[in-house]
Amino acid sequence: MTSRTMRILNIISGILLIAAGIYCLCNQDVAAMSAGIILGLFMLASGVVMIVIYSGTRRFILGAGWLLLDGIITVIFSLFLLTNQWLSMMSLPFMLTLWLILSGVSKAVSSFDLKRLGLRGWGWFLATGLLLLVFGIVCMMDPWISVVAIGVTVGIVFILEGISAIVCACISRTKDL
Repeated sequence: MTSRTMRILNIISGILLIAAGIYCLCNQDVAAMSAGIILGLFMLASGVVMIVIYSGTRRFILGAGWLLLDGIITVIFSLFLLTNQWLSMMSLPFMLTLWLILSGVSKAVSSFDLKRLGLRGWGWFLATGLLLLVFGIVCMMDPWISVVAIGVTVGIVFILEGISAIVCACISRTKDL
């Protein structure tokens, strides 16, 4: 798989996540009612893309295991949300909080690997990871924040994850494999 293909996959994933985020922000009532399904579908797409990117870059990027871990966790959470609707609505605040924290830590750690490689824009990746981590901690402190504003929370998370995917595509400089 070429680096160009991986960039395109990252950009497509980012655009889909940003579109889902904007949709959730504009239609908060629909997002709250169908948050489990929407979140599950887009998390599944994002997780699969992360795993595909890992498989193409694992020999060339230091710390690529963090990308694989993030992708696997995202796929597992998405499958849980898609297969168990009633339980997912009851546990959505907890799952969203856990995903935010794990994804934020993963992106923050990966940013330092990007810095070590000398890639420009690693700070944006770090900032996105820290923002996800902060949102996760806020939701952990008061889970009702994510329940009350689930549409806004999901929308913001999708937009941040989308920006992260696009930034990752834009800063990668690996040559065609």
